[in-house]
Formats: sequence, structure tokens, C-alpha cells
Amino acid sequence: MQAAVRSLFLIAAIFTLPVVVLGQTDEDDVLEVDSTLVVLNAAITDSNGRHVSGLLQRQFSVLENGIPQDISYFAAEETPFAAVILLDTSGSMGRNVSLARAAAIRFLDGIRYSDAVAIYRFDSKVSLVQDFSNSRDVSEKIYDLRSDGMTVLNDAIYVAAEKLANRPEKRRAIIVLSDGADTQSGRSADRALMAALAANAVLYTVDMTPVDGRSGSGGMNRETLKHFAERSGGTFVATPAGTALREAFEKIVDELGVVYTIGYSPKNENKDGKWRSIELRVARPNLTIRTRKGYHAIKTK
Repeated sequence: MQAAVRSLFLIAAIFTLPVVVLGQTDEDDVLEVDSTLVVLNAAITDSNGRHVSGLLQRQFSVLENGIPQDISYFAAEETPFAAVILLDTSGSMGRNVSLARAAAIRFLDGIRYSDAVAIYRFDSKVSLVQDFSNSRDVSEKIYDLRSDGMTVLNDAIYVAAEKLANRPEKRRAIIVLSDGADTQSGRSADRALMAALAANAVLYTVDMTPVDGRSGSGGMNRETLKHFAERSGGTFVATPAGTALREAFEKIVDELGVVYTIGYSPKNENKDGKWRSIELRVARPNLTIRTRKGYHAIKTK
């Protein structure tokens, strides 16, 4: 595996660690980021689905609501990343908690010294497992991980976005392993997604719905996870098991190593809270570009 392709995954849970308790919140609770830079993490593939490397800044152009923007930041493969791993440990996950844990541990040794990863677990609350670090050590307490309680998926994504917004790295990702069944969050799925977009974070979602299909709302849950990934420019991984789960993690790791990171300061400086669509173009034919669809501008209160 090349130096540009790295891993970032550790998942753990320990009930004595600090806890971020999230109660019911106002839907006007919007994550505001003190930055005028909009960042796009773009995965670019050829007609055979292979990642394309070697593209130059002058080959890219960005349009916001149809208006060309000036690219002020550009980085390719070697850019450090910051990521938050969110592990669903709610009662609906059952034995899949162990499955997710086993697959994630395999990739911890690929973290670069310049990367930073934080790990949170969530059930009826969101709990910090490990703060941002490039450590490859795995606590023995990871094996105490158990499935119990309700699910605050949306709140967990919001917390992850909030933490990433304060990071210096331009390349940011949130990796969610969940069955997608939110049962207790104070924030809606849309509010969680808005927070991730405001933090310039890409969402990678892995569906951990039981393979036997006993989760009656599985279809709706999958659509929620797909929505998070597609709107942010990430990927959705369908119900994995064993080798398939490990391969899914490898693909996510590979992508984080080869995506392009592009930043611009919007020409529209109005703080009106409106949705702004983004189109990224590359001056090379027959390429597929996957990145975020847009963002909501900060609204002046």
C-alpha cells in the first residue's frame, strides 16, 4: 500500500469515559463555523472506476449557484486528514457491535503521524472514547463494548461536526457505523447533515442492519444513511459482514488517500442562511466527480 493510502480506524467504548449528554435541542441550533473557506473533498474516477491522480489545480473550476469561484486552496494525496469515528452501540445493533469493532481495529496501524482521529460511541448518549490522536495503540477496554440503550445518531453526527470544525486539517471525515435507526436525538437528520457540511466534513456511512433482516424499519434507516453520504460527497456501504466489512473499510481508507481537496471563499458574502449549490468541474473528459452538493450559508441572527 502506497504512502498516500492510509487507514484511520479504531473503535472502542468505555463507560467510565467522559460523556457528552445531549437532551432535546432547539431546531434553530445551527453549527456556525468561523471561516469563509468552503472546502470540497472530491473523489475523481475514470470510466473503469479507478481513482485518477496527477490532476493540477488549473484543471479544476468551481461554480456556486452557477457563478465561477476563485480557488484559493488545493491539495492532493499527501494532505493530512482529521476524522471522527462514530460507533453505534445501541440495543438494536446487537452482535454487530463486535463485528464492527473487529473490522475497525485492523486498520489502526495505518494511521500516519500527521493524521488525527477521534472516536465516539453513541447509544442513549454520545460518549468520548478517544480524543484526536495518531496513536496506534488499542486499549484493552475496547473489548468491554456492549450493545444497549436508545440511539442518538443525529446528535452524534452533530457532535462530530462540531469537533472537526475546530481542527486545522482541511480534509475532514465522519465515519458512521450504524443500523441508522435514530430513536432519541434532539436534532433532526437535516440538522445533523447541515452541521457536517458547515464543518466541511465528508460522511462515510456503513449500514450495520442485521443481515437476517429482522429490523422492520431497515429500508428507511438505509435511506437515511445513504442521504448523509450522498449529500456530503461520501459513500454508503450496504450491509456488510466479515470480509465484506473489512473490504469496505479498505475502500474508504483508499479514497481518503487519493481525494482532492479544493477550497474557495464564496463571492456571495450574504449571511442569509440559504442553500447554495456547488458544481465542481475538471477539464478532462470521461471522469466521474463525487463531492458535496452544496451548503447552507451562515444566517445572521
